[in-house]
Amino acid sequence: MSPLVKIRSERDRMSAVERRIADFVLENAQLLRDYSSQQLANALGISQSSVVKFTQKLGFRGYPDLKYSVGEAIGRADDGEAPDAGHAGDAVGAMLWERKTRAEEATGSINPPDVIAHAADAIGAAGKVFLIGLGEDDLHAHSFALRLSLLGIVAMRQHDVGGMAAQVGLAGAGDVLVVFSEHGRHPLLTKVARHFRERRGRVVSVTRHTANPLRAVADLSLVVAAHDDASYVQSLIYQSTVQQLMDRVFVHLCEGDGGRHQRYVDALDRIHRLFEP
Repeated sequence: MSPLVKIRSERDRMSAVERRIADFVLENAQLLRDYSSQQLANALGISQSSVVKFTQKLGFRGYPDLKYSVGEAIGRADDGEAPDAGHAGDAVGAMLWERKTRAEEATGSINPPDVIAHAADAIGAAGKVFLIGLGEDDLHAHSFALRLSLLGIVAMRQHDVGGMAAQVGLAGAGDVLVVFSEHGRHPLLTKVARHFRERRGRVVSVTRHTANPLRAVADLSLVVAAHDDASYVQSLIYQSTVQQLMDRVFVHLCEGDGGRHQRYVDALDRIHRLFEP
C-alpha cells in the first residue's frame, strides 16, 4: 500500500499531533526528501520523538524509511498519466475526481475482501435485514434496501429511530441490522443496536474510520476514510465513498449466489414491463 494512502486511511483515528504531521506529509510530499525529522518537528512546533513515534505507528522502521517510501510513491505516480476529468480545463472536476479516487483507495485498503465477504454473507443469510440512517445517511439506507429487495432479500428500512425501535421487536436470531451513521455517535442509534443484539441479531455499522460508540457495539463494521480540508468537499467525498463501499457488498451478494442474481434480473424485468406502454 502507498504510504500516502496509508496515512490518509488512518488519519481519522490519529491524535491531534499525529494529524498535524499527517497533513504536513500529505501536503508537502514532494518536499519531504529535504526535511530531516528534526526540521519537520521544528516546522510543526513539536518534538522530534513525536515524528519518530508517528512513523513507527504507521509500521515504518523510522523517519528515513517513511521518507524513502513516500519518494518511491511519488516517483511511481509521476510515471503515470494525469487523470482525465472528461473535459479539458475542468480543474474542479479533475480535483474532485482525484480526491474521491484517493478516498476510495484508502477506504478499500481498510475494508479488505474478507471484511466485505463477512458483511455480505451475514446479510445474505439473514431472514430479515433492517436498515436505518438519519439525515444524509438515510440516502444510503434507502438505496441499499431497494437493491436488497431486488435480490429477494427482505429489507425493512426506517428513517427515524422511533420506527426502528418498534420494528426491532420483529427481529430474531440471525437477522441483521445495518446502521448508516457518519460519526457513529448518535446515542439512540447505539441503543437500538444494543437492543437488536439482545434479540440475537447481528449489527453491521457503516461509519467513518474513527473510534465511536456505534462501531464498538457492532458485530461487523464497515469504515470510510474520506478527509478533506474543505467541509463541502469532504461531505461529497464521504457520500460517494460510502456508495462505493456498499456497491462492493452488493456485487459480492450477486456473485455469491446464482439464484439471487437471477431474482435480481427477474425483478428488473418485471419493473421494465410495468412501465411499458
